[in-house]
Amino acid sequence: MIVISDTSAITNLAAIQHLQLLPQLYTQVTIPEAVYCELTDIDPPVPGTSEVQTASWLEIRQVASREIVERLRYEVRLDAGESEAIALALELSADLLLIDERRGRAEANRLGLRITGLLGILIEAKHQNLIVAVKPLMDALITTSEFRVSPTLYNQILDMVNEG
Repeated sequence: MIVISDTSAITNLAAIQHLQLLPQLYTQVTIPEAVYCELTDIDPPVPGTSEVQTASWLEIRQVASREIVERLRYEVRLDAGESEAIALALELSADLLLIDERRGRAEANRLGLRITGLLGILIEAKHQNLIVAVKPLMDALITTSEFRVSPTLYNQILDMVNEG
């Protein structure tokens, strides 16, 4: 299974001490160089900065198709990490793209990519019994990472995992 990740899934899971969910769910995750740079070339460091530099389950790949990246950057107005993650997912015919930003998700959908976000990862982790409950992790994301979840979506997620 080829899984590509944008920056947000990694930083947000690291912020709530649950980065291990990615290798537990997907075995290996691939990120483009721009995402690696967004995670490591930053001062002060973000959650996940040190982990991604040593994670054996994380593969860093260069995007071959710069023209797709440029189109996503300048026509769709996505950031470098999102643009490269989408381009890499297309190049590698990825099975799944981990992305949260609304505009990036919309473009990935338009391009026919299968996507999930942070909340989808938590739902899957609960279904596979890797976590006991989604609610405390969603609450931690909202508190620590300024992760935005509408009250409607929040309640839908809790209903989906029988915590409502």
